[in-house]
Amino acid sequence: MGGMQSGPECYNKQGFQQETAEINFINTIRCPKMLIEFRISNFRSLRDEQVLSLVASKDKSLASTHTVPTGVGAAPTLLRSAAIYGPNAGGKSNLIKALQYMRGVVVESATIAPNQPFSVQPFRLDAAFAGMPTEFEVTFLIDGVRYQYGFAMNAERILSEHLLVYKAFKPQHWFTRRHDPATGRDVYDFGPALKGQKSVWESATRPNALFLSMAVQLNSEQLAPVFDWFARQLVVFNEHAMLNPRVTLQMLRDPAAKRSICAFLNAADISIADIDVVTRKDHEDELRFTHATSKGAAVFGITEESSGTRNLLFMIGPILDIVRNGLTLVVDELDTSLHTLLVRRIIQLFHDTDLNRCGAQLVFTTHDTSLLDAHNLLRRDQVWFVEKDRDQASRLYSLTEFSPRKGEALERGYLMGRYGGLPILGELQLEH
Repeated sequence: MGGMQSGPECYNKQGFQQETAEINFINTIRCPKMLIEFRISNFRSLRDEQVLSLVASKDKSLASTHTVPTGVGAAPTLLRSAAIYGPNAGGKSNLIKALQYMRGVVVESATIAPNQPFSVQPFRLDAAFAGMPTEFEVTFLIDGVRYQYGFAMNAERILSEHLLVYKAFKPQHWFTRRHDPATGRDVYDFGPALKGQKSVWESATRPNALFLSMAVQLNSEQLAPVFDWFARQLVVFNEHAMLNPRVTLQMLRDPAAKRSICAFLNAADISIADIDVVTRKDHEDELRFTHATSKGAAVFGITEESSGTRNLLFMIGPILDIVRNGLTLVVDELDTSLHTLLVRRIIQLFHDTDLNRCGAQLVFTTHDTSLLDAHNLLRRDQVWFVEKDRDQASRLYSLTEFSPRKGEALERGYLMGRYGGLPILGELQLEH
């Protein structure tokens, strides 16, 4: 299988869904659909099982803005954001790619060719792991119910799959699937809580397809919310899933959305008073920017704007929409081409309880160490590190493992190596 999509597709260059073109900017309070935990093993440099948790610690600081109460006993409070630090080639991007790949398998596996292989890459620097499966598991919240879904796979097929649903403290076992190498068949075990044409879905599920994906394609209403969390709730931005400018263009046609975008740009000290979308005779859209000062105003084309302004414009439209609709956004290298104050402002959008009323979350990797000591920007349980061990296997761990003191200079401690996650710099030898 080729590169997996990152979704929802309307936010990425792969396409724009017309049904999502009409952006609703009316804030409504609803039960959140949030990421609780992501587990991954044997994916690229992530050899051993690594766990990213968005469950908040018992720390009460900034709780009203940086966390969301869920009413769920196992995850009573969830974080609105998490930052991941680490050296280049340390494994940060692989963690993002792992979640992106899992989403892609869920969304696409029901529609690929029957014998199409997967492009999954296990850990390659340990022969013992080359033939072992890659395992994914995500736990998330939908309307107060906790779902725990995962699967194991290799390049040829799905090897196992499971779904547990916690409508009470004790989980409901909806289904498990495992491949029996002795018979070459998949063995299914269905719990009584899962209703519908289970035998039909089972017989239709190919070795290289997920049961979840096939059942939803064949109209399982009960499993649809689980599939939709991956397909519509989870958004990934990285080098394989670039931003789609058409989202911002569409939003600029809505007066309320345009005011929000212009307000953010002005708050970022970019003197843009107005932005107009003009459709030329060749049906191409053209952006015109009105800059205003006390001395006068002028209109500029997009090529006359800086690359930083263009990047911010096409990023902030989707981000504002993601925050208002309560989605989970995962970004690799959020600070690319953005000033540190703009990065802080984007993080603050997710902590703004007036704007973020639906439990939107931001998970991002960064090299911007100044964020660590920025006033009231991040709690300690929102900071994570990734580094490689002597076997070149990546390890993910939380800042809370070091129990830093209140008021501790985190940026200085990190750059001194107190928490790890730094590049090891040897002496450079140049030939003369």
